[in-house]
Amino acid sequence: MLHQRAAGPRTPGTATRGETVPTVPPASAAARETAVDVTALLERGRTLATPVLRAAVDRLAPPMDTVSAYHFGWIDAQGRPTAGDGGKAVRPALAVLSAEATGAAPEVGIPGAVAVELVHNFSLLHDDLMDGDEQRRHRDTVWKVHGPAQAILVGDALFALANELLLELGTVQAGRATRRLTTATRALIDGQAQDISYEHRDRVSVEECLEMEGNKTGALLACASSIGAVLGGADDRTADTLEKYGYHLGLAFQAVDDILGIWGDPEATGKQTWSDLRQRKKSLPVVAALAAGGAASERLGELLAADAKSSDFENFSEEEFAARAALIEQAGGREWTAEEARRQHTIAIEALDAVDMPDRVRAQFAALADFVVVRKR
Repeated sequence: MLHQRAAGPRTPGTATRGETVPTVPPASAAARETAVDVTALLERGRTLATPVLRAAVDRLAPPMDTVSAYHFGWIDAQGRPTAGDGGKAVRPALAVLSAEATGAAPEVGIPGAVAVELVHNFSLLHDDLMDGDEQRRHRDTVWKVHGPAQAILVGDALFALANELLLELGTVQAGRATRRLTTATRALIDGQAQDISYEHRDRVSVEECLEMEGNKTGALLACASSIGAVLGGADDRTADTLEKYGYHLGLAFQAVDDILGIWGDPEATGKQTWSDLRQRKKSLPVVAALAAGGAASERLGELLAADAKSSDFENFSEEEFAARAALIEQAGGREWTAEEARRQHTIAIEALDAVDMPDRVRAQFAALADFVVVRKR
């Protein structure tokens, strides 16, 4: 079982804050031999989806249209156009690629790509407010600039738009795609609720953490990996298999995020140092370290229990958060999480074997999985 792999003290690693997760396993060697240009693959998804995404946002009533534009990085806080960082665009790339897996044109996947991106950003708007995050993509979050009410309303509007875009297609495939999107959205919300509840618990098991992260991150990446295929007429077996790829890719993605949430370089992540520790997140490195046993694990548990009762937690120094991060690493939490990212990556790659698709598309799916596991932000 997974929690058994976390047991026992681990040798402290030598990695420092900002270092990438270790290299992916040999499972995707074929993708690397094919020399897929992942940057171009991501940019293609962004380029195809952005005009449709902008048109959807333009439907919103003022000031929600401009608040959304600020969130997406199209304008600054004063409303001036800007070439902001709109995120990694992994989900649009997957949606477009999944359409090609069925032999359809990449454009067939665009409504799904935009719908998934709208749901993803609905969740970011609400998450930033709930978590009290003041920075995203190297600038102030929507609630910080425009207030909590606008963050809530715009998030709700983006979710409604996602379903509207798909249903407007008026096809049987669009109805199937909408059903998958709404199911994934419900799981995402379940995951966020679990995440918040875990912040107030002294202990969370590794299994509980993986379930939460599967809901919060895996479900929507699973939908992104299949929604283009569904719009292209794929049967349920093919769509379900592509969802399996996306779900485990999501778990790998979140494991890497959990590492970056503690040790990531703020210049790369756009978040504060020790971000997840400041929010008392029960992320994978933390729960794995607490489950490991040994002196570092026990001391970490004592500190985190005391932190939960501290009235001065928000004023902790950099050194205090650094000490907790060091204990997590000494107990093996960081190493275990990196290993889990690689394990989930392998499962995702193996799922592709069950889908009949062009070799070029298979190599691109594998290359995207590699990108997710080896990154700094």
